[in-house]
Order: sequence, then structure tokens, then C-alpha cells
Amino acid sequence: MRRGLRFVPLALLLTGIVEVAVFVLLGRWIGFGWAILLVLAASLAGMVLLRREGLRAWRGFRAAVEAGQPPGSQVSDGLVGLLAGLLLVIPGLVTGLVGVLLTVPLVRRAVRRQVQGVAERRVSGQAAGDLFGPRRVRVRRGEPRPDAAPPPADPGPPPAAAGGAIEGEIVEPRRP
Repeated sequence: MRRGLRFVPLALLLTGIVEVAVFVLLGRWIGFGWAILLVLAASLAGMVLLRREGLRAWRGFRAAVEAGQPPGSQVSDGLVGLLAGLLLVIPGLVTGLVGVLLTVPLVRRAVRRQVQGVAERRVSGQAAGDLFGPRRVRVRRGEPRPDAAPPPADPGPPPAAAGGAIEGEIVEPRRP
């Protein structure tokens, strides 16, 4: 069992407790009828968002594939949109608030980068390149670290011009 999955039941229990507590507090503040109406409105908005984001993600994926581009950014953006819709569909005010936050472009971009980073770490370098395109890295000249291994006898390709950047792909070794 994966390390993080063991906390899922506890997280679900805590989410339920927090949702009930927030609902009761909001119900006392604005009235239970209005609180129920707010939860139903959020769930309805979530259903609309799920449909819209699902179609948008599919169209983006198809357009990227047809254009011969890596579809990873469209897929990760679609996943974030679908997560936002799913959180809104789940009856609750806290999950609804998180779902609404995921529709804000600045938050959505940050979460999309996180989703993409997790996906890149979970798959091989070649699969990540196929999904998200080659990763760009900056290589700067500097002093070797004291704990670094000695340089190889063959220096390899010539170094880049002073201050220049070398574009390339990160190729990860295969794991046994």
C-alpha cells in the first residue's frame, strides 16, 4: 500500500467532521434553509462545471494530439478543472469553497504545475517527455561541490559560451 493512501480514511473522516461543523455554524448564522440552498446551489454549479471542464479537457487533448504537440498540459489543466467540479458537486461548504478556488486562474495554474510535477516524478523521463514535452534546464558554470564525484577522464561536449544556456532533455536512468 502506498504511503499516502493510508491517510485517506482519516482525511475523509476529518473532512466530514469539518463539513458538518461549518454547516451548523453557517446554519445558525444565516439560517438552515439558506445554508441548504447554498449547498444545493454549489452542487448544481459543480455539475455544470464538471460537464464543461470534461468537454474542454477532451477538446484540448484532441487538439494537442492532432497538432502533434504533447498533450500533458491540457490533461493536467483538465484534471484540475474536473477536480474543481467534483469538489463542488460533493455536498459541503468547505469542499465547495476549495472547488471555487480551483477555478481562479492563478490558483489553477499553481495546482496544474503541481499536478504536472507529480506526474513527471511518477512516470519515466521518456513518458514525461511524451506527455509534457522536453524539459528545459539551465546549466550554469560554477565550482564543483566538495562532495561531488571527480570529473570523468573524457570531458564530453565542449562547454557553452560564457553566460549561455544549454537546452536539453533530462534523461533519467531506468529503475530496476
